[in-house]
Amino acid sequence: MHRFLAWLEGLIPPVVPAPPGEPTSLFPFLGQQIRQVRGPLAVLTALTMIDALLDTVVPFFIGHLVGLLATTPRDRFFAEAMPTLLAMLAVVLVLRPLVFLSAFSLGRLGIEPGWQSRMRWQFYGRLIGQSLRFFHNDFAGRLANRVMQTGGAVRQATISFIQAIIYIACYGLGSVGLIAAQDWRMALPVALWFCAYLLILRLFLPQQRQRAQAASEGRSMLMGKVVDAFGNIQALKLFGEKARDDAYMAAAVREANGLFQAQQRLQIGFSGCLSILSATTVCTTCAIGLWLWSRGAIEVGGFTMAMTLVLSLVRASGWIAWEISGIMENIGIVQEGMESLTAPVTMQDRPDAVPLRFERGEIAFRKVSFSYDDRLPILRDIDLVIRPGEKIGLVGRSGAGKSTLVNLLLRFNAVTEGRILIDGQDIAGLKQESLRRVIAMVTQDTALLHRSIRDNVLYGRPDASEAELHAALARAQATDFVGNLQDWLGRRGLDAHVGERGVKLSGGQRQRIALSRVILRDAPILVLDEATSALDSEVETAIQENLGTLMAGKTVIAIAHRLSTLQIMDRLVVLDQGRILEQGTHAELLAAGGLYADLWARQSGGFIVAPKKREPVQAE
Repeated sequence: MHRFLAWLEGLIPPVVPAPPGEPTSLFPFLGQQIRQVRGPLAVLTALTMIDALLDTVVPFFIGHLVGLLATTPRDRFFAEAMPTLLAMLAVVLVLRPLVFLSAFSLGRLGIEPGWQSRMRWQFYGRLIGQSLRFFHNDFAGRLANRVMQTGGAVRQATISFIQAIIYIACYGLGSVGLIAAQDWRMALPVALWFCAYLLILRLFLPQQRQRAQAASEGRSMLMGKVVDAFGNIQALKLFGEKARDDAYMAAAVREANGLFQAQQRLQIGFSGCLSILSATTVCTTCAIGLWLWSRGAIEVGGFTMAMTLVLSLVRASGWIAWEISGIMENIGIVQEGMESLTAPVTMQDRPDAVPLRFERGEIAFRKVSFSYDDRLPILRDIDLVIRPGEKIGLVGRSGAGKSTLVNLLLRFNAVTEGRILIDGQDIAGLKQESLRRVIAMVTQDTALLHRSIRDNVLYGRPDASEAELHAALARAQATDFVGNLQDWLGRRGLDAHVGERGVKLSGGQRQRIALSRVILRDAPILVLDEATSALDSEVETAIQENLGTLMAGKTVIAIAHRLSTLQIMDRLVVLDQGRILEQGTHAELLAAGGLYADLWARQSGGFIVAPKKREPVQAE
């Protein structure tokens, strides 16, 4: 038995690449998921049909026994009824339990866990390949909710269809056949019941699907707002007002509740129609059966069998109505999830993309322009060559396009016009993973994974040794505070977890962990976007010395609003309104008296104390 259960558990492996093609309409999307497990689903469908037909046989046996009871003398009853009793025992005690347990085990253990997990894995893979802009335009909680819910909805809708709709269809057809075998007139109410049932479905299902999708959207939006609130809990505590925040969330709750109530109102109407139809069918069948019996057209056993089948059928119709409501709700969830899961991936590798052949580390921006909207250009006609091993600083007011230029280099966005070359190779034709493998970056807004310190640092180079890991932490001035860390589960030091986005650490500590990761990676191209902005003076001074060693022999792009930190750069590039305004060394730009000189004067003249040599300066 253990081996059989283990075989069932391995029937559908959860981690399997998604099939080619990304259908954007409902039924092709469902078909793509179902085809992956069509074999097990076909077996489950066959078992369900057998189960339904066996269920119709039981009323047949009961009717036959009642007929024997009415017509057979007591002393001869068991002799006459023995074949029927033995057949009934075989069906009830052996066949039905065997078929039911086989279908139940196949569905619950063999199909549902693996299939649902496989879809979640594939949906996650689809979304994780999207561009940064895609994630910036939506709630992270809503996207996660769609990954988790959509697979379960596809699975539940499919299994419910097989175990409910297929079952009732087979049971109904078997019932009509058995009743018609007694007298075709008794089968008329059941046949009419089927026609009316299909008509009711035709009237209600489209509306149910629409309202289920709207209700799912409302739940998903509510989930996104709840996760957004929890993810920004510090801002809520600092600036929020309970009445205002409660009103914002209450509006989302009321909207989701209203959409769900609209869905349930329709379900009440649907169930009411089926209830009236079922009651009418029972009464009509009973009336026709009594009339036929009174005329001697059928026996008591035939009447009993027919009424037992009809009562079972109409009782099952209530369950079917509930299942259909669930199917429509799950279809709505699938349609709502498809809004994200079938969105076109805008930053895919080209089919003919090749790995980067890194040689010297020269970076060239050739007539590069970029905008999200043609009416609002962010970068315009950027011509810039960064020589191998050269260290440049990007300077400019907020919004000048400094970070955008770096994001284009990393292919987080695609250029609107022009080309970006590394060692003469257009990055648009390169595999993105090979491109980013040679670039290490530290950002101002450092977010860490909700894992251990060790995992976060080794994320830059998983095969690094323990000695290399400790050396990187030491160069980032992180050894002392890491050694004193302890998380909420008592894990200490490198094994301590940092919380979601690193919230258990201070901004300076997060930045030092990020620096450790970059130091360990030792990539030939280094990007520093306000890499030391969250550090205090003493730590920054120590790290600046290590950065000098780290930058040796690398092509470096550094962004900093504190201009004093960029004096060690070989060249400064000043951006303004998306264009290169001036270039040169620190001394050359001061002598030119342009925008850089103005920015420097503002910092050294009031906001920041003038530096001495290469020492970083701090805001007053």
